[in-house]
Amino acid sequence: MDQFSPDFLIGAATAAHQVEGNNTGSDCWAMEHMEHTTYNEPSLDAVDHYHRYREDIRLMAEAGLNAYRFSTEWARIEPEEGRFDEAEALHYLDVIRCCREYGLEPVVTLHHFSSPKWLITKGGWEAESTVEDFARYTRYIVGKLGSELRYICTINEANMGIQVAAIAKRYTLQMMAKAARTQADNGPGRSDGAVQAGFNLEKMMAGAKGAAEENLRVFGVEKAENFTSMRTLKGDQIVCRAHEAARAVIRELYPAIRVGLTLSLHDIQAVEGGEANAEKEWADEFTHYLPCIREDDFLGVQNYTRTLTGPEGTLPAPEGAELTQMDYEFYPQALEHVIRRVAADFEGDLLVTENGIATNDDSRRSAFISQALSGVHSCIRDGLPVRGYFHWSLLDNFEWQKGYSMTFGLIAVDRATQTRYPKESLSFLGSFRG
Repeated sequence: MDQFSPDFLIGAATAAHQVEGNNTGSDCWAMEHMEHTTYNEPSLDAVDHYHRYREDIRLMAEAGLNAYRFSTEWARIEPEEGRFDEAEALHYLDVIRCCREYGLEPVVTLHHFSSPKWLITKGGWEAESTVEDFARYTRYIVGKLGSELRYICTINEANMGIQVAAIAKRYTLQMMAKAARTQADNGPGRSDGAVQAGFNLEKMMAGAKGAAEENLRVFGVEKAENFTSMRTLKGDQIVCRAHEAARAVIRELYPAIRVGLTLSLHDIQAVEGGEANAEKEWADEFTHYLPCIREDDFLGVQNYTRTLTGPEGTLPAPEGAELTQMDYEFYPQALEHVIRRVAADFEGDLLVTENGIATNDDSRRSAFISQALSGVHSCIRDGLPVRGYFHWSLLDNFEWQKGYSMTFGLIAVDRATQTRYPKESLSFLGSFRG
């Protein structure tokens, strides 16, 4: 086994809404409890990481990990527009100091999908005002935490809304084709498997009318523009400008902090005739963000699988391929391919901020880790500036609209008692530390 240098970050990642529990001021919490919800179940107490973070950080340290990527929850910190909760900010300061106590480098993400409910009432991630709102939140929380940090990710998967919009468009075309053919066996298949998050896109499309009426009651708008909604080009620019505004605030307050964002990136592979489609997909997913991120210190690379693209668009996984619980193809080689492709255009450092597998077979998780890290080693040997690897996820947690059915974690949790059960893959990951 090749081990990494001592300064290489080997860690695990979480998102606040998925692990903390009772994030009652967020848009996600509101949507989970709606009549026309697209969520399979509500998050409720999640895995109570809000109260059990010390135990979870200790387990990481004991397994040999030296870094932890987690997010601060905007809805907790600014529960009402312009009103900040200092106790919540101090909570995250305690998490950071606990990381330091156990020898883990904290890497903080300021926004990981969930937003304050009040932001959505103002137009959410399609509203011009969100740029200023995000900068204000950044100024407050970085002012409280910045002296303890070396790395900040401003926004998780800035390109997620564009990916959701593309998949929704494909789904619509598939449904139109199905109606024209009137063949029940030609349905949409696993169209949502192409997005690297647990969303029920078919359900989102089917329940749109009822959801619009309920959105008026819950959010005061017919269309709730959440971070993971189908994003327009205008919304995409707003996300980029929000990142740039946050980056400027961070550098004003703490110039030494290394700043970046993260992108959801597939290993897009063209089959014969699909080259043009593959190039367009890569441009939508990555290259059109280059003007926004060129001044960043690092890019967070998030990859789970590959995408095969033909002349008619995205193709299903090859027949007989091993699939994960998320219907992704088991393809850990994708990470190396994506790192190499990104490094050809982005000149800053690279952090693998998410990479993992949803499976009940932990031996397959360890196999995935082994093959993925072999690819990372290969990139480093060739001189590419990869500085860290964060496995998704530390804990079996709330996988958004798919609920608790997807097990990504290095640690299992009995949610009835919140008892932690470290899997062998946790210590296996830690064994790669030099």
